Amino acid sequence: MNQQRTTFGSQLGILLASVGCAVGLGNIWRFPYMLGTNGGAAFLLVYVICILMLGVPVLISEFFIGRYAKRNTVGAFAVMAPGTKWSIIGYNGVLAAFFIAGFYYVLSGWTLDYIFTSATTSLEGKTAADFSNEFEAFSSGIFRPVICTLLFIGISHYIVVSGVKNGIERASKILMPIFFLILIVMCIRSATLSGAGEGFRFLFQPDFSKINSSIVLSATGQAFFSLSLGMGCMITYGSYFGAKTNLQKTSIHVTLIDTFVSILGGILVFPAVFHFGIEPTAGVELVFITLPNILAQLPFSNVWAVTFFILLAVAAITSTIALHEVATAYLHEEFKISRKLSTFYVTIGVSVFSVLAALSFGILKEATIFGLTFFELLDYLTAKVMLPFGGMLICIFVGNRVDRKILKAELTNKGSVPFYFFNTYCFVTKYVAPIAIGAVFLNELGLFKLFNFLF
Repeated sequence: MNQQRTTFGSQLGILLASVGCAVGLGNIWRFPYMLGTNGGAAFLLVYVICILMLGVPVLISEFFIGRYAKRNTVGAFAVMAPGTKWSIIGYNGVLAAFFIAGFYYVLSGWTLDYIFTSATTSLEGKTAADFSNEFEAFSSGIFRPVICTLLFIGISHYIVVSGVKNGIERASKILMPIFFLILIVMCIRSATLSGAGEGFRFLFQPDFSKINSSIVLSATGQAFFSLSLGMGCMITYGSYFGAKTNLQKTSIHVTLIDTFVSILGGILVFPAVFHFGIEPTAGVELVFITLPNILAQLPFSNVWAVTFFILLAVAAITSTIALHEVATAYLHEEFKISRKLSTFYVTIGVSVFSVLAALSFGILKEATIFGLTFFELLDYLTAKVMLPFGGMLICIFVGNRVDRKILKAELTNKGSVPFYFFNTYCFVTKYVAPIAIGAVFLNELGLFKLFNFLF
C-alpha cells in the first residue's frame, strides 16, 4: 500500500470535499426532475429507503476500499485482490465517471451562460413561456452551449491540475458553505409563493399506488448518482483520507447532507412549479425554466440570479472535479505519467464527449442510439446500468472477499472508534444490498421481472 499518498489536510476538508463530490447539479437539477417524472412523494419515499438501505453501506464500503488501498479506483482492487478480475469494478468506475462527466459538463456549462444572461438581460416582465422559449433556443444552438461547456471543463482542469490540497480541498472549503447559505435563502423564497402548498403536497404526500418497478429502479439509480457511488469518486477521495478519519461518521454525514440538499432542491423547485403552472414532469429542463421564474419575483432579481447561478456553477464544479479526478488519478498512477499530463489527457477526452452531448439538443438531436440522444444515452448507461452494477460488485467484493478482521480494523480505526452495527453492516453488504441492487439492475435489462410481479 502507498503509505506516502497525498491526503486531505483536515477533517473539515475531508467532509466538504466528500459533500462537494456528492452535492451538485444532481441534487438541484436531476433530483427534482426525476421526482417530477416518477410520482412525486412516492419517489421521494422510495429514494430515502434506497439511500438508507443501500447508499450508506455502499458509501462506507467505497471509503474503506479507498483508504485501505490508498490507490485510484482501479489500482485499489489490484492491491486488495492481486491477480484477479475484481479490477473490473475499478474500470467500470473510471468509465462511469468519464461518461457522467461527458453530459454533466454540458449542464454545468448551461449555468455559466445563465450567469452571463442574468447579468446582461432583465428578468422583469418575463413569463414562464418566455423562459421556456429562451431555454429551447439556447440549448438547441451550436456555439453558446459548446463554448460554455468547454469553458467549464477548463475551470475544472485548472482545479484538478492544482492538486488534492491546493485544488480540490481548497475549492470545496471556500465554495460549499456559500452554496448552502444561498440555497436555503432561495428555498425560503420559493416556499412563500402562492400555491406553494400544492407543491409541498406533491413533494411530501405520497400516493402509494404510484410505486412500481420503474420508480424503484429510478430511485436506486438516483441514490447512486446523487452520492457519486459506483463511479470511483468516493474510492478515489477515500484514498486521500488520513488514518484518523472516522469512515462511519463521514459516510453518515455525507449521506444526510446530500439527502437534505436533494429535499431542499425539491422545496426550491416544486412550489414554484405549481405557482407558475409548469408541469412537474417537464424533465431535464425543469430547473432552467423554473429557477429564473423564481428569481424574477425577487427584489433586485438580476443580482439574485447572477449570485445563484454562480453558486449553482460552483456546486457543479465540486462534482465535476471529482469526476475528473477519478480518471486523472487512474492515468497518473497506473501509467506512471505526470499529474499535469494525466489531467490534460482526461480534459481532451471528456471535451469530445461533452461537445457531442451538448449538440444532441440541436443539430445531433436526430442522431440517436437505441432511440436515445448521445446526452440521454450517457445518462441512461451510467445512472441505470453502470452505477448499480458497480455498487453491486463493490458490495459482493467487500462482503465476500475482504477479511472481516481487516474490514473491522479499518472501519474502527484499529479499535479506536466503535462500530455498534458492524454485524448488521456486514449482513446488509453481503446479502441485502447486492440482492436488491442486482434485482433492479436485472429488471432494467429485461431479464428479471420480480418487481413487475410484486407491484
